[in-house]
Amino acid sequence: MPLTVGTAGHIDHGKTWLVRALTGKDTDRLPEEQERGISIELGYAPLELPDGTQLSLVDVPGHERFVRTMVAGATGIDLFLLVIDAGEGARAQTHEHLAILRLLGVERGVVAVTKADSADAETLELALAEARELVPEAEVVPVSAQTGAGLDELRAALGRAASGLEHERRGWGTRLYIDRAFTLTGIGTVVTGTLWSGSIGAGDELRIEPSGLRARARSVQIHDVDVPRAEAGQRVAVNLPGIDRRRLHRGDALVEPGYYPVSWRLDVALQELEPLPAAVTVHLGTSDVPARVVREGRFAQLRLREPVVAARGDRVVLRTEITVGGGVVLDPAPPRRLDAQRLELLERGDPEVIVRALVRDPVTGASLQARGLLAPAELARGLAALQQAGDWFVAQEWLDELRASARDRLARRAEQSPLDPGLPLAELLPPEPWAGSVAPLLHVERRGAKAYLPGTAPQLGEKAGAAAELEARLAGNDAVRLEDRELAAYLEGEGRLKRVGDGLAVSTGLYERGREALHTLSPITLAGFRDALGISRRTAQLLLERYDADGLTRRIGDERMLRRSASRS
Repeated sequence: MPLTVGTAGHIDHGKTWLVRALTGKDTDRLPEEQERGISIELGYAPLELPDGTQLSLVDVPGHERFVRTMVAGATGIDLFLLVIDAGEGARAQTHEHLAILRLLGVERGVVAVTKADSADAETLELALAEARELVPEAEVVPVSAQTGAGLDELRAALGRAASGLEHERRGWGTRLYIDRAFTLTGIGTVVTGTLWSGSIGAGDELRIEPSGLRARARSVQIHDVDVPRAEAGQRVAVNLPGIDRRRLHRGDALVEPGYYPVSWRLDVALQELEPLPAAVTVHLGTSDVPARVVREGRFAQLRLREPVVAARGDRVVLRTEITVGGGVVLDPAPPRRLDAQRLELLERGDPEVIVRALVRDPVTGASLQARGLLAPAELARGLAALQQAGDWFVAQEWLDELRASARDRLARRAEQSPLDPGLPLAELLPPEPWAGSVAPLLHVERRGAKAYLPGTAPQLGEKAGAAAELEARLAGNDAVRLEDRELAAYLEGEGRLKRVGDGLAVSTGLYERGREALHTLSPITLAGFRDALGISRRTAQLLLERYDADGLTRRIGDERMLRRSASRS
């Protein structure tokens, strides 16, 4: 299980020398970073423990002027290694580093009291006692990078701290906050960072947010070694061909599409260290963005000057000139109005409760996933509490209301129009993308393009007399004008007449006689057809036009011919 360790402490406390002695390697810095007298950039080195556990050490700057960079390095780590000089003890920034680690939820780690060889026994014991009081939950180990004393004990302590620890966000989509971007000759643009969640392999299609750039991973390395796929919790370098390095910035996120929103607002549950001002700098991932704070009790909305990529459960650090507090992201893309009741629900974290609160009208699982509120497995549990219609999910209450509305409309239709008690589905449901998927859940009968109340059938009712009168008029060999088109549609559906022309009808018997006559005529002419049936020219013309419309005949000039399908019938 790969894990990342943040190595914090004052620059004068021998932190970088300790990392070098512990791992046997220099931290991975660019040449221009190595030349600086004060390390303000992040350094990285691999460490394999005796039990085979793979750790990535992130050496963050210790100088008080570079706490911003320290926060960028500490986000995404699993453990801390806090370094304190045996001769000096904890400094002010040591306390601030520790506070930041707690704001980030990094609770497990080890304290290394360095330069143990240069302190007398009494001073060393005082330093160890101070360290134990400062971080009572962590093992404290005296070490000397110069002599190597205590290094094995330190490795063992790190192993105990790492034992049983799982990377917190393994189940989410791929997300890596970029802390460095550079170009290598013959290779192209390379970005590095701690892989917060998911995995990255060669060929993966990714996005760089918030810019929206599309990117494809050509290759992936972990501590200068090519790997087929990197997993969450590892320090990763990704080669992104075709991407101009000048378009990339520290704080950008390399993400798997469809999992994280890009947002100008964050709703958070606050953790205050100092009174919170109205304007702060929000540290999230490797980004730091100015923001205004809108509060309601222990909740706040951070209104950002620049967009960021976040998910529920992310931790932010809030700073001015000092660290004033932090928070846990509850909604990474909230509405503008701060709603404490909604945030309390999100804070509880029950997937079913969250999904029920979010969903009423139809939504797709993909659109919910893209909101960054739940990991895929959590979202699946939450969606199980909803009604599913194809790719859409709806609340049971919404579906019940839609069913009731459909039943009411169909009942009114049956009462008002017993001859045609159905409604087209297009009228029963709004013209929305989900309509076709939701229609089967309405508990109505579908006959063709229409919906009916279960068991409902067209009925003549009080129009039975009018129907009988119309059929009597149709008994002659002539087309009859229709006064009630709804009645005519019903009778035609029952096979008791055929509508022809505009508002006219003939009897079914005459229609069938004419159909038989078509097979006896060659060619089929208007006059020949009229004489064969002994009917008027007008009625003959209307019947032939109906046969054309029904696909029985095809007109060629003044004559008609039977279509092949009609010839075989």
